[in-house]
Amino acid sequence: MILRSLVFNTVFYLNIIIWMFAISPIFLLPRKWGWIAIRAWVHETLWLYRVITGTRYEIRGREHLPAGGCIIASKHQSFWETFTLVLLFDDPAFIAKRELMWIPLFGWYMKKMRMIPVDRGKRSAALKAMTARVDAEIADGRQILIFPEGTRRPAGAEPKYKFGVVHLYAETGATVVPVALNSGLFWPRRQFRRHPGTIIIEIQPPIAPGLANAEFFAALQTRIETASERLIVEAMRTPPVPPLDAAAAARLGLSGNPARPD
Repeated sequence: MILRSLVFNTVFYLNIIIWMFAISPIFLLPRKWGWIAIRAWVHETLWLYRVITGTRYEIRGREHLPAGGCIIASKHQSFWETFTLVLLFDDPAFIAKRELMWIPLFGWYMKKMRMIPVDRGKRSAALKAMTARVDAEIADGRQILIFPEGTRRPAGAEPKYKFGVVHLYAETGATVVPVALNSGLFWPRRQFRRHPGTIIIEIQPPIAPGLANAEFFAALQTRIETASERLIVEAMRTPPVPPLDAAAAARLGLSGNPARPD
């Protein structure tokens, strides 16, 4: 797997650079052409990932996706979902930290595709500006993708949800769709190795507008975490079994051979 990981990581980052230059003419075209190019890159990347490392993916619960504008609140364990999730939507808009917009080419593409930057240093002012953008994009029929924990969390780690998604739910009156996954087992954050197996994205039933903030926050976290933990345990029961941090294994009731939960 060290060799396979080395080959994949090298090909992955070189391929990104090649694609960013190759599709640069989309700066002169309507945004829909940009999504065609981006989806082509995502499909190619997922194919390379499967061929080189033996990692497949599965999407469950597509029937829970509503038509039109909404908020998609996804678990965030890996870089993998930041590009794979775009395959599920017509015109998604990610909420991302402002600094990403400063990266040459990559940041320019984010601006072209009308991603929503957040200046984390400005706190309340940033939250107000983000809410206004989200409201406008939802009204335009777009799907807003947010990672409620704000950053990648290791597979099986204690969740750390932030208030921003609650604020958006209350202020926009939008439907929120929770998304669970287990990608961190196979494409771990801040690690070199990639592991074979099947990454699963599981779309949960949507949460309708109108709940009290505390009720919504509890429902969102329960749905995402319960499903994500179940997907991790499922992966640990299915060979080839990926590695899992000992603390996470204990938290999920896995001991000894992690492929055999207690």
